[in-house]
Amino acid sequence: MMTAGSPAATTEKMCQVFADYFKCAPEFADFRLFGELAAGKQFFGFGPDVIGYGRLASRQIVNHQADSVEDMLDSVRMEGKACYFPFDPDEVVNNLRLERYYSPIHANSDDSSGRKFIRTAYYAARPFLPVLIRKYLQRAALRGWDRKPFPRWPVDHTVDSILARMLILALQANQVDSIPFIWFWPDGKSACATMTHDVETAQGRDFCSTLMDLNDSFGVKASFQLVPEQRYCLPDRLLQRIRERGFEINVHDLNHDGNLFRDRSEFLCRAAKINEYARKFGAAGYRSGVLYRNLDWYEAFDFSYDMSVPNVGHLDPQHGGCCTTKPYFVGKILEIPVTTTQDYTLFHILQEYSTDLWEQQIEIILSQHGLASFIVHPDYVIEERARETYASLLARLAQLRQESNVWIALPGEVNDWWRMRHEMRLVCERGNWTIEGRGKERARVAFAGAIGDQIVYCSGPSSCGRTFPASQWQP
Repeated sequence: MMTAGSPAATTEKMCQVFADYFKCAPEFADFRLFGELAAGKQFFGFGPDVIGYGRLASRQIVNHQADSVEDMLDSVRMEGKACYFPFDPDEVVNNLRLERYYSPIHANSDDSSGRKFIRTAYYAARPFLPVLIRKYLQRAALRGWDRKPFPRWPVDHTVDSILARMLILALQANQVDSIPFIWFWPDGKSACATMTHDVETAQGRDFCSTLMDLNDSFGVKASFQLVPEQRYCLPDRLLQRIRERGFEINVHDLNHDGNLFRDRSEFLCRAAKINEYARKFGAAGYRSGVLYRNLDWYEAFDFSYDMSVPNVGHLDPQHGGCCTTKPYFVGKILEIPVTTTQDYTLFHILQEYSTDLWEQQIEIILSQHGLASFIVHPDYVIEERARETYASLLARLAQLRQESNVWIALPGEVNDWWRMRHEMRLVCERGNWTIEGRGKERARVAFAGAIGDQIVYCSGPSSCGRTFPASQWQP
């Protein structure tokens, strides 16, 4: 498939995102760029069913119609153990994770005065609109969502697939059957799931205790994202009760009026207040109201992690999506993406009261050994039918923990682990691969190989140079 050649131009090693994602020994990852990158960005293919977005080397630029893209995988060249790319993988992955491929529709970038007026009027009236009215307005606004080709519904793992293709290329370049790396999750867990509860109204706040009882009946702890201003008061005894029961508290916007990102100067004022509430609550995490976001402004936040970016945003007021099933860093902040459909969307937009869609999303995420993160509002599971659906989801998560070795974790625990893993190093000492760094006792050495164009994993004795027969690999 690949032919060796002498690239016209080379750069130093690149692809920090690959190193951060797999945490493999650096000698296995020699990715370089050939040619000069053109100014304009474009969509392109990178193997079957994988779409990238970014600048291509000038001699690789292609003109294509909107519904077709050129496959750049065949343009990758190998020389020794180095792989030469016609694009910068760091740039391409970050374009997806940071939604650079999509023109944001948050209000600060929207030049339509009519749209601004409608948006302002809607959020002014929203606290007084019953769900029955809101859901009809939202369905009308979201009409045609199911015809959007990208990101891919119901879970997009484009970033994971790009990095997996790069690992296959590294296997070929190094002429090895497997590459050791630090496994994604602690204690050898197969994948991760986390439950979060955004509290929108006083009624939802008052239901938190009942919801904690339901969660505890299945052994699933969760985080509660609380709106600090205007929506409802927050008695200290409520915050204390949530913490005492082993649940987590995070900040949810400032007042949930949909206007956090409308104006830069106003945002900075609000961000300062949000940071103050984080210190008051002892909160390390944050989620924006309605998942509105502008990642370019996140340096104003003092949070350790954020949970405001959907994997696929087709059914959210702000479209886009990060196209990955795993956490990633946005500057100093860890992004824990929302990888499943929210309960409100499931019940009131899609009009489904079953776990079928959640099951479908869980299956895709587990196939990527990723993170299944859920948003379930106390406000929308008060009604019996919705609460029964949520209980079925909790039962499924408990089953996955028992039968599939899935790690059920609080967002703060995910944040702590991902930060520790980020600082770990894989080294070969006395003929064995070992892990160095804080938290290494929970880390595991794994091996990545390939069967065809599919990445497969296995664990075993961590001898340097060890290879595994295909019969031992597990997808």
